[in-house]
Amino acid sequence: MKLPGAVLEQRVIPVARGLDARSAPILAEALCGGGISSIEVTVEGEGGFDAIEAIAGGDMVVGAGTILTVQQAAKAVAAGASFLVMPHLDIELIEWASTQDVPLVPGALTPTEVMTAWRWQPPAVKVFPAHIGGPEYLRSLRGPFPDLALIPTGGIDAGNVSAYLDAGAVAVGVGGWLTAHDDPALITQRAIELMRQVV
Repeated sequence: MKLPGAVLEQRVIPVARGLDARSAPILAEALCGGGISSIEVTVEGEGGFDAIEAIAGGDMVVGAGTILTVQQAAKAVAAGASFLVMPHLDIELIEWASTQDVPLVPGALTPTEVMTAWRWQPPAVKVFPAHIGGPEYLRSLRGPFPDLALIPTGGIDAGNVSAYLDAGAVAVGVGGWLTAHDDPALITQRAIELMRQVV
């Protein structure tokens, strides 16, 4: 199952933590103003599900992140999430998503974890935390495993996004540098800056 077209075309997934029904539309509008039309809303707290519901069905493709349980996954999909992202590898969750026809990206770091995840045929594998190895680690993973679809997440910004994409990432997750601000104008400015580096 493929990820939504906006993710694959724009190759950038903003990752936003701590959103609620009030703040989510403001962030979504700021990102759209900078040319980004997808977002991963993490669901550590109840506010995350409310945030997904507040912006699903609009101009943004909305995914749910930090999915740890099947219950969270089901609640996120019910709120309107069109894709799911885990920080880890959980076979039960992968199997559930497959039965529901929901794209789910498992998280992994080591070569063994990455290949274990990839054998379950997800749309991509999240390499997390990516900053530990950087773009060269991604390039090294794709040496013996050239068919991997990888989405590095963690420590990515406008200064290094092109290096990750050049190393073979199908997309990147960009967190606090882009999304953790109260100023919508700054978010839009950073989104524009980021997309200029995505070739």
